[in-house]
Amino acid sequence: MGASALNRPDSRDFARLFLADTPFIDTRSPGEFAEGAFPQAVNLPLMDDEQRAQVGLCYKQQGQQAAIDLGHRLVNGPVKESRIAVWRAFAETHPDGYLYCFRGGLRSRISQQWLQEVGIDSPRIIGGYKAMRRFLIQQLEASAQHRFIIVSGQTGCAKTRLLQEVANAVDLEGLANHRGSAFGKRLGGQPTQIGFENALSIALLKRRHASPQAAIVLEDESRLIGRIAVPEVLRESTMRAPLAVVEMSLAERVEHTFHNYILQNLSDWQTHAGDVAGFAAFAEELRQNLATLQRRLGGHRHSQLLSEMNAALVAHVRGNPEAHRAWIEPLLRDYYDPMYAYQLGLKAGRVVFRGSYAEVSTYLGEAH
Repeated sequence: MGASALNRPDSRDFARLFLADTPFIDTRSPGEFAEGAFPQAVNLPLMDDEQRAQVGLCYKQQGQQAAIDLGHRLVNGPVKESRIAVWRAFAETHPDGYLYCFRGGLRSRISQQWLQEVGIDSPRIIGGYKAMRRFLIQQLEASAQHRFIIVSGQTGCAKTRLLQEVANAVDLEGLANHRGSAFGKRLGGQPTQIGFENALSIALLKRRHASPQAAIVLEDESRLIGRIAVPEVLRESTMRAPLAVVEMSLAERVEHTFHNYILQNLSDWQTHAGDVAGFAAFAEELRQNLATLQRRLGGHRHSQLLSEMNAALVAHVRGNPEAHRAWIEPLLRDYYDPMYAYQLGLKAGRVVFRGSYAEVSTYLGEAH
């Protein structure tokens, strides 16, 4: 695949690139990438963090040309060959890909030139990460002016699953890798705030592009999803949006909670760490999650629930996971339900529909 085969121009058509899930080579240093990136980007840096720091210091003290010369000395010989090898492998696997650095400057031009020397055409993104990030901030502000329908309901109403079945929905909890409650941690940790905002802006852009006139469906979230903050510009807009409320029996919600927070979480942990270590980590996480609610629950109620949780964990390890329902039900009924009822009461004027899971799903599918 030579440069003459594709000869694709460098681009600043950010909307097209994001809508197409274009693969990106991010040539920034690992530290820069860790602070915030795009969902479709892979970090294949020109310089590592230490090399970048050395070149940056040289630039400040001696100017651009001296910094360029130092960069070439640091990334030379086998190091240079290894950089080109991984870029080439990515470009051959993703012939529609683009590369960028922070501002679309020296690092991406050098990377592009080195690839051209081995016959690979890999166009750059003009303006780099900084310009794309600015574009996504602007798009997030534009998306906040769009119409929304917010799905609400008591804890355990399978709202996330409902959103995943609705064509014009964006799953905020999925993007934040957190279920949004004290028990909502997921393996893999959460993205950075910037990474979340980038992914959110892209998801909203796709929904607006696919159905410009249709309302976007979101779940009713608090300000924080785990440690990730819902951008204020979006939160202000959704706090005025109409609500569709899912109604489920306590028994149904206990069942959903049991399946997702017990069976699924344990499966994830054991896949990650093995059966024994996975169960131990799963059990400790449950206890820690309950501990975060101790002040709100009060000492006596927390002690009761912890005792029931520990008894359930003993039964579980002996082959009876069903015992977890003994603490899940009172936690939902006596803690989460009153809190939800109070919060929904503050939003009562925004409720436009109430119904079962299936009825809300049908309503959302027909809403425009």
